[in-house]
Amino acid sequence: MQMSEEFRRKLQLYEEGKLPAEEREEVEREIEKMEAYQSYMDELMGKDREAEAETADSLKEASIIRKGKWKARINTSFTVIGMVFLVMLICSICTNLFYAAGEPNRMEHYKDIVTSTIAVTRPNVEVALSSNSNLFFTMDLHGKMRRQIGDERAVVGDFSFSFVFNRPGIGQMSWLNDHTNTAVFQFPNTFRQDSGQEWSKLEKLPEGTVTEAALSFDRMFTTDELLQQFKNKNMTPVWFAADTGLEKTSEESIVWNPVGFPYHPVWHHDDMRITSYKEQKSGWFGKIVTKGGSYPAIDTYGSGELRNENFMKTLRLLQDYRSITKTLAPSLQIDQTIQYLETNGVKLYGAVVTGPTKEILKLKQEPWVAGIRVGEVRLWNWQDRP
Repeated sequence: MQMSEEFRRKLQLYEEGKLPAEEREEVEREIEKMEAYQSYMDELMGKDREAEAETADSLKEASIIRKGKWKARINTSFTVIGMVFLVMLICSICTNLFYAAGEPNRMEHYKDIVTSTIAVTRPNVEVALSSNSNLFFTMDLHGKMRRQIGDERAVVGDFSFSFVFNRPGIGQMSWLNDHTNTAVFQFPNTFRQDSGQEWSKLEKLPEGTVTEAALSFDRMFTTDELLQQFKNKNMTPVWFAADTGLEKTSEESIVWNPVGFPYHPVWHHDDMRITSYKEQKSGWFGKIVTKGGSYPAIDTYGSGELRNENFMKTLRLLQDYRSITKTLAPSLQIDQTIQYLETNGVKLYGAVVTGPTKEILKLKQEPWVAGIRVGEVRLWNWQDRP
């Protein structure tokens, strides 16, 4: 709104006191209106400035709140990450303490149970295990499965097994080619399958080879009696099949899941005669134990009583840890087996042998060898026996 020239002139005359009374009152009314307008405008401008100030304050507060939220989120994230690492560290320490406890420690003890189960339920199969404990109270065992073929311990597969605390987890046997069950036997005094095809197979194999074979006998042998049968023969017995009383219940003459023991006993930690012992502290909680000693000596073609005692001791160990045993060997009826062997003694109806192919072929002429099943064959790797 612009001020007119006429009104400007009247204001000048009003200031000088030269306006007539009537015009002076008119100018004063106009001035009052202008003052009212000015007051209203000042009020409006003041509200705008307050609104701007309030908006600025709100934006500042929002910025502070937003920064605070991000800072809180970052602090929370670092706290959670720190707690996770702390929990992992505590679990790792507790896991190591759990599996390192005892004498022998749990790790070594479980390794013994696993290798023992394989030794008595898998003819001519052994596994050397490595172990490592993980987070959250788990432990893994792994190693190569081997068979003795000639003088060579040939790799036939990979083995792995896990534990959660003291409970068995997942186990796996990964066989190379078709190595799962080459050693099966025929039980004495049952219908016997003709082994002519197996003998014929041996006849066709070349001179420079060694063979693994499962022998079935025409009768039961004690351990000492059977070992004497191999004396002066250019071959090595590697595993013996023991009568558990359960083989007779099968409708077939074939024993698909034999139980027995290897030629070299499965020694356990308390079988060693300690001759030296040394402990060295390692870290806050650990220690390194170095000990030396020897296991009982066995005769090459004897020590039947010692071998039988070792076999029974191994079975009782498996009985004490049946959850592990059952996972590895579901067909093993450990209670019935031990009861039968304690009552009737250890009697053998079969064996796995290895040696030069033509030497094993000579067993065809032995009256006590009732059947044979040929297993693995390798090129010559043999050192002749006296």
